[in-house]
Amino acid sequence: MPRILLVEDDPEVRLLVEHILLDAAYTVDSSETLEGGAELLGRRDYDLVVADGRLRDGTGMMLADNAREKGIPALIMTGYAFVLHEAGVDLAQYDVLLKPISPEELLEMVARALAARR
Repeated sequence: MPRILLVEDDPEVRLLVEHILLDAAYTVDSSETLEGGAELLGRRDYDLVVADGRLRDGTGMMLADNAREKGIPALIMTGYAFVLHEAGVDLAQYDVLLKPISPEELLEMVARALAARR
């Protein structure tokens, strides 16, 4: 069963995404901060990282870059694509889910990322 690291600072969004993934039979560990996500990523093996683009203590792209160094794919969820682009973030180098996300879209992108890893 694939293990997914979810990093999202909005508790309602985190709970919703976590339940969607759990209902689809994925194992999920979650954190609300970049620091907590990085700590989990350093302690466990993950098949995929799903992270919010803007976190209180950094960005999901920072975690995605860390995951990629370990050979782990990452998905970025954001409702601030334009703001991130204006800040100089090249979102084209990441798989991005625009918020609000649909459960179907989330699960499709998760399945695609996991299949690509195999």
